[in-house]
Formats: sequence, C-alpha cells, structure tokens
Amino acid sequence: MLRRDFLRRTASGLAAGWIAGKTAHTAFALPAISGKYRAHDDVVLGRTGIRTSRLAMGTGTIGGGGESNQTRLGTSPFVTLLLDGYHENGLRFFDTADSYGSHPYVASAVKQLPRDKITILTKTDHRDPKEVRDDLDRFRRELGTDYIDIVLIHCITAGDWTTQYRGIMDVLSEAKQKGVIRAHGVSCHSIEALRAAAEASDWVDIDLVRLNPVGAHMDANADTVISVVKQMRKAGTGIVGMKILGQGAMRDRPSDAVRFALGSGVLDAFTIGAESRREQDDLTRRIAAA
Repeated sequence: MLRRDFLRRTASGLAAGWIAGKTAHTAFALPAISGKYRAHDDVVLGRTGIRTSRLAMGTGTIGGGGESNQTRLGTSPFVTLLLDGYHENGLRFFDTADSYGSHPYVASAVKQLPRDKITILTKTDHRDPKEVRDDLDRFRRELGTDYIDIVLIHCITAGDWTTQYRGIMDVLSEAKQKGVIRAHGVSCHSIEALRAAAEASDWVDIDLVRLNPVGAHMDANADTVISVVKQMRKAGTGIVGMKILGQGAMRDRPSDAVRFALGSGVLDAFTIGAESRREQDDLTRRIAAA
C-alpha cells in the first residue's frame, strides 16, 4: 500500500482496501496459465525441502522502524488475522522481519499453532557478523521458537555483497549446520545484487525477489528479472516473490498481478500483506480464479 494512501485512510478513518486506487496502465501481456492454483497449495522451496503454502502472509506493508501497517492494526486484530489465515485459508507461511516489528505478533499466533506445520521467514538488517549472531538468538526469543525456518540478509543492494558480507554468510551457514535455522538467503533490492545472488546460488537457499508486470519497485524490468531468476532456479534456489502488487501500483488490477506471478513460472511462493480478513479472502479467491 502506498504511504500517501495509508495516510489518507488514517485521516479519513475509512478502510478503502488494497483494491482501490489508481495507477498508470502500463501495457503488458498476461501469461497463459495451465492447471489450477490455490493459495494453500503445498509447495517446496527449491532444494531446501521446506514445504509450505503458495501464499505467504506478509507482515511488513509500509514496514520499517519497528512497525508496519499490520502491527498498526493492534495485537488482537493482527494475531486474529494470522490465525484466520491459517485456519480459514490454509496459509502456513509467515513472512516477517526485524524491521517490521512483527516478531511478537507472529509469536502469539505461532504458540497457538502446530510449529511443524508452519514456515517462519525473517530477515536481519545488520551487516556485522556478531550482530547477526546475536540477532539469531534474539529472533528465536521474540518468535518463541527453538529454530527459524528461513533467515535472509535484508535489503541487499551491493553488487559485491558476497564479498562484503562473507562474514555474515558464514554465521548463517554455521547456524544452518547447527539446526538453528533451516535455510538462508537474501532479499535483493538491486539488479546487481540479484545477479550476484545468482552467481552465489550454491549459498543462496532462498531468494526474495521483487516481481510484478509493471516494474514497480523492482530491480529491473520483469523480463530481465525473470531471466536472472531462471538461472537461480536451475541451481535449486527457492524463489519467493514480493512486491506482487508493486507496493500499491497494481491495486486496481490485483487479478492481473496475481495471474502474472502465477504464470511467470519462476516463483515457488509469493508474499502479500493483507490488512483485513476481507482482503485476505479476496486475495485467495483471485489466486483460485487465475
């Protein structure tokens, strides 16, 4: 959701929903889709062996500084949304991050669910190995879990990140060996970082990649991103899509955005942050109708 739209909603007190709004009608071709898809489909994330739902519940819409649109809902509404996602829509994938401030909310939901049935993905913003090691301990405490399924280095932009952050990579590799985490990877925020991730596919178990047909808040145009991601998939990297609605740019064309994600052929799963049960139900219906 665009920040200006969030502020307008807050000022007016109206819940306009993520399908409202305007965006430039960038021309693009929708891919052909064969077969049926469901939000709760059981998918495997690359070579990791991690099985989860096709749709992840995002917790970081307009996230940063320890809060997000989801945390702004308040504890009870947010936790209820997560629990409803699991029980009513079969969503078993929780996408969180330290910077969203959503760990305690996810923990409240997780303690009411079978831990072995859900997948928790979180992200660290630190760039110092010791701080990342400390994060792993703190994250587990905040999430109320002995292990974390996926930990990513968040918001990578440098093309030489595999050199700059080798120490962090080593910390995460060690944590994986010890069973503290099940998989590691990166969240890419530049085409240079994405290409470096493709070159480091032997280490990148999971890549969180920005993908939508209009190129909104992406590393490059969709064709370029897809070509790089295809290289990663060949190496067995699990690919999770984000910015599927272009951070609000496709809120008036959500069905097209979902169909593009499903038809791209490069995503194992994707994350979208609903802010109400209505939005979540609408999203699952659109995936089924694609």
